Amino acid sequence: MITDKLLRVSTDQALTTTAVSTDTIDLNVARDMGEGSDLYMNFAVTTALAGGTSVKFEVIGATNAALSSGVVVLGSSDAVVTADLVAGKNVAVLINPQIASTGQRYLGARYTIVGTFTAGNVLADVVMDIQDGKKFYASGFTVV
Repeated sequence: MITDKLLRVSTDQALTTTAVSTDTIDLNVARDMGEGSDLYMNFAVTTALAGGTSVKFEVIGATNAALSSGVVVLGSSDAVVTADLVAGKNVAVLINPQIASTGQRYLGARYTIVGTFTAGNVLADVVMDIQDGKKFYASGFTVV
């Protein structure tokens, strides 16, 4: 997975209550958003979340840079429980390929939180591919 600072919408953003990403991508400037290719938003937990119940990670489009008007959900995860939101956890959300047809100019993320978190940070990037990076094989397994 290759990341690009221009495609980052959250940089170590603290999560305490439901919020939108601190940054957005202006689709009038970034015109070629992987047309014809699958795009994902990768949410990476940089500091373990604590105190709340769960987080739902969403990719959203909006008509303003504050991500507060004309909001359309372009992709979403299920609610992820706090126990799973440890440092190093990645949640990948497939972005609807018809971004332009929604008419929203800005792309960002929304974190829908249940409960109140006392700690936790997230990094969110738009990427073309995702990787697990954590392949485990049974003891004695032979690769031929």
